[in-house]
Amino acid sequence: MSLPHAILTALLEKPSSGLELTRRFDKSIGYFWSATHQQIYRELGKLEQSGFIRALAPAAPARGQKKEYEVLPAGRAELAQWAAGGQDPKPMRDPLLLRMRAAAVIGTGGLRAELERHLALHRAQLATYHGIETKDFPPERDSEQDRLRHLVLRGGIELETFWISWLTEALDTLGEEPTEPLGEQPPESLGGEPAER
Repeated sequence: MSLPHAILTALLEKPSSGLELTRRFDKSIGYFWSATHQQIYRELGKLEQSGFIRALAPAAPARGQKKEYEVLPAGRAELAQWAAGGQDPKPMRDPLLLRMRAAAVIGTGGLRAELERHLALHRAQLATYHGIETKDFPPERDSEQDRLRHLVLRGGIELETFWISWLTEALDTLGEEPTEPLGEQPPESLGGEPAER
């Protein structure tokens, strides 16, 4: 997903100012596509220049009033074309997985604390998602739009559940904090045949 399409989606849901978009990205939208304040304002300018959005005229002129944007027909058409297109799954590039591969070579010192930190973060995120689910998706909200939005949230819930399960297994596999790095252990302790003397 690209940031312009995320912004078009958000503006079609509700015309917003740049500040309001930033707040929405900090909350619900940011759970599946994050962006900084500067990135959002930069993209708003590009979308306006492309004729995909426009600033709404204020109800009453006021100094320092925030510009509120809405999506134009060309922007809706662009989003519809993008949404109907295809894209291959992206390969996972997670630094934690690479750290674990590195730890298999150089030793696991400090890895337990990092795994425990990640586990706490994923548990907190899962609790946040469950709170959103309870608040925003009661059984009576059953329109197609609500079901699709709920499905996005359910994807986040399932991902957090996976990470919690995987990190718990990783901590069980790791055992207690090691005493010395693998590179400094005698060859016999690495498994396989002892080194020739």
